[in-house]
Amino acid sequence: MELGEQVRVAVDSIRANKLRSFLTTLGVVIGVTSVILLVSIGEGVRGYLADIFAGMGSNLLFVFPGKSTTRGHGRSLTTVRRLTLADARALEQRSLNIEALAPVVMGGSTAESGPSSRDVLVMGTGERYTLVHNHRVAAGRFFTRDDVSNKHRVAVIGRTVATELFGERSPLGQVIKVAETRFRVIGTMEPKGQSLGFDLDNVVFVPVSCALDLFNLEGLSRISVKAANKSNLDPAIADIKHILASRHNHKEDFTVVSQADLLDTFNKISRTMTFVLLGIASISLLVGGIGIMNIMLVSVRERTREIGIRKAVGATRFDIMAQFLVESVCLSLLGGLVGLALGGGMSLLVSWAIPDIPTRITLWVVLVAFGFSVAVGIFFGVTPARKAASLDPIQSLRYE
Repeated sequence: MELGEQVRVAVDSIRANKLRSFLTTLGVVIGVTSVILLVSIGEGVRGYLADIFAGMGSNLLFVFPGKSTTRGHGRSLTTVRRLTLADARALEQRSLNIEALAPVVMGGSTAESGPSSRDVLVMGTGERYTLVHNHRVAAGRFFTRDDVSNKHRVAVIGRTVATELFGERSPLGQVIKVAETRFRVIGTMEPKGQSLGFDLDNVVFVPVSCALDLFNLEGLSRISVKAANKSNLDPAIADIKHILASRHNHKEDFTVVSQADLLDTFNKISRTMTFVLLGIASISLLVGGIGIMNIMLVSVRERTREIGIRKAVGATRFDIMAQFLVESVCLSLLGGLVGLALGGGMSLLVSWAIPDIPTRITLWVVLVAFGFSVAVGIFFGVTPARKAASLDPIQSLRYE
């Protein structure tokens, strides 16, 4: 029997038992749907973050207090000495490979204006933050070096903060309270939108010198550095290490990380989580495969006389085995195709219903899911097919 004829016979058998075929393929449908949905979310988040990093520029470096070291099977960050505003100014003045930098202090607080209040992220930074992070002012101005040096209590707010505290009124020139300290609003930032559930516009920017006092801190959270040479960050990294080490008793008690390093770390974590989720989703495929094998064994018993007749008229052992194996693969493929359609549809639905969760369906995951469903049909169809092929034709013809 040719392959086309075997496929037709398999399809007829599936159509003759629609409900049983549907229940048989349900495990494969759920497994493939889960694989498509979970991986599309993982790929979407990874691509989304890559776009965010690309938007900030390829020449961004981050300096964190503490030295990242490897001990045994894990990594640790041991803080020996804080990063200070003086460290940031030294980098700015002494390095020819740094275009701009921004010291950063972050903390949570409540912003108030009259009866309105909102929990916000307070970011203390320097006058060149907008240049370093490619974030522009929509109205008013950002603070100056004089504001930072003299601890002027001025603030630049995000769109969410402006809307919540002032509604349709212009916030420029208005006074807000942050942690019981009064700041005059001198500007609003261009909207950045949502990122993975976090509102990037729910931020109050204040001079870093004020933020240190506000949170009673002596050191910075980090220093963001924009390297002058976009194609090669090594000279800028070397300058940072040399200048800071000379100020820290020749100890490298800080960590310099590039955007590529951060993205690579996230990708490793994301890939690990994706494989874990794939493993969990594969359990459904395994259950579906067992279901297919069980139903095919029942089918062999039900069609024992048919097998005997076919052998009696000249069908070979290979013909019988191929017939049942093709039927098993067709069942699995049917579940795989339905799972692909459901997984793709659910990915689009998630992206539409929850814009904070980006999804991205890639060709490789479609091929993997499709290939997996074929493999399940072959693997779990071999046993029933071999059993059918091994039946004795005389005994099969006598089977009731």
